Amino acid sequence: MTHLELDQFTGTENYWRHWLGLKFTDGVKYLADKAGAHWLLDAIFSYHRPEPFQVWTLKVKDSQAVLTMQEDTGQPEKVKQEIEFTDFPLESIKFYLIDKVLLLPSEY
Repeated sequence: MTHLELDQFTGTENYWRHWLGLKFTDGVKYLADKAGAHWLLDAIFSYHRPEPFQVWTLKVKDSQAVLTMQEDTGQPEKVKQEIEFTDFPLESIKFYLIDKVLLLPSEY
């Protein structure tokens, strides 16, 4: 999986419902399915923050990762979770959570 694959998603035809009640787009579903990363959606949605716009970032290094949430780029972190092991295929990925819908930046 590459960022170029994900950049092809420039909108969505479907909104998928997560078991925690929030929704996600076709691009996020593709990423979760292809990377085996439904755990990442579980982690993001489990925080269920009230902010209407959130920037979620996963940074991976040496099979470990850090998941963070900010209200916007450049703002202080509101959530930080360290993940002891992951085989996530990208060094980093960013998502936007807007009004309870998780999407890739290219889908914004």
